[in-house]
Amino acid sequence: MLEELKQRVYEANMLLPQYGLVTFTWGNVSEIDRKSGIFAIKPSGVAYDKLKPEDMVLVDLNGNKVEGKYNPSSDTSTHVKLYKAFAHIGGIVHTHSPWATSWAQAGRGIPCYGTTHADYFYGEIPCARNLTKEELKDYEVNTGVLIADLFKDKDYEAIPGVLCKNHGPFTWGKDGHEAVHNAVVVEEVAKMAAHCEMINPNVKPAPQELLDRHYFRKHGANSYYGQK
Repeated sequence: MLEELKQRVYEANMLLPQYGLVTFTWGNVSEIDRKSGIFAIKPSGVAYDKLKPEDMVLVDLNGNKVEGKYNPSSDTSTHVKLYKAFAHIGGIVHTHSPWATSWAQAGRGIPCYGTTHADYFYGEIPCARNLTKEELKDYEVNTGVLIADLFKDKDYEAIPGVLCKNHGPFTWGKDGHEAVHNAVVVEEVAKMAAHCEMINPNVKPAPQELLDRHYFRKHGANSYYGQK
């Protein structure tokens, strides 16, 4: 069932160690088939060097396992909430990549200090608040709820990622591979921003006009970056 979807999700998951975004099993990728309302996701706790395409677990939007010999990722409930909240996304990534997670543990969003960031994210990558003691009782579900609430007044397509305080980053995109691409970008701009603040502790975010120029040359009706 949905064998091509499982193959794509397997390939996207295998990009995480390739790009240095995961240690051990600290990450996962999912991708949804919107027609069926079913997504494929990495199984929980299975080492990347042991994974095979057929190991990917199929889950519906009620969080029920549809197919698979393994249990799905422990973050599955978060993915469910995000797929329901963000109708135009097709893939989600969660990692504990070190630079992005360092900002998350510090409880800070990643400011836009330059054009690398502006090419992908229209402004600061926000950091969600801590879950309350009561919310932690349903940890993964409420992580998704918290992210969705944070984006009620933000454009989730223009800012395709978030940090969860004391936890780590989530990113998304049109499919699993684009979500991985955005996860790589978050890690790189997190590293650059940290280095930037080390070099100049008084640095200010990039001017709005520079952010506009770089973001909109790659996104929107008048974009001109790359080949048509």
